[in-house]
Amino acid sequence: MTRFTVRGSEFIGHVAPVETVAAAEAFVDDVRTEYADATHNVPAYRVRSDPFREYSSDDGEPSGSAGKPMLSVLRGRELENVCVVVTRYFGGTKLGVGGLVRAYSTATKGVLDAAEIVEKRPRTRFEAVVEYGDSGTVRGILESEGAEFDAEYGERVVFDVSVPTTDAAGVLDRLRSATSGRIELR
Repeated sequence: MTRFTVRGSEFIGHVAPVETVAAAEAFVDDVRTEYADATHNVPAYRVRSDPFREYSSDDGEPSGSAGKPMLSVLRGRELENVCVVVTRYFGGTKLGVGGLVRAYSTATKGVLDAAEIVEKRPRTRFEAVVEYGDSGTVRGILESEGAEFDAEYGERVVFDVSVPTTDAAGVLDRLRSATSGRIELR
């Protein structure tokens, strides 16, 4: 949370990680409930779901003066799966559109700076099934690629693999090539 005052108006920034639009809306509702006496509770979020969703609202502030600047900060920092709500208690002095843009942008930047940003890359999971003779080769490739994996040794060796989606095609090609196509991928 971040808090500051501009010409008598108090701005309070709130941020939460969210995985779904429903989680973002729930966070917005929670802040609105907690700060029900505030003049404005302005939300902005970007959620990587199917489909990708961006949302902002000015919550009664002049059009384009609050939510859009907040969303612009999220875009500029290339952040996804995050929801920001800026609460405003009106202090008696109108700030004008420019002043509001600065205040809401500052609150968003401040709360993001105070938060821990966690970078997550989309991952692809698959199983690689091989005979024991190919298991060392497969393990070596997975380790060299930095893949996360578990191996289960039974009648055959089953590797449960997770790799960054951007690397998946290359890893699969290497596995097929190194085992001369003897690998079963699922």
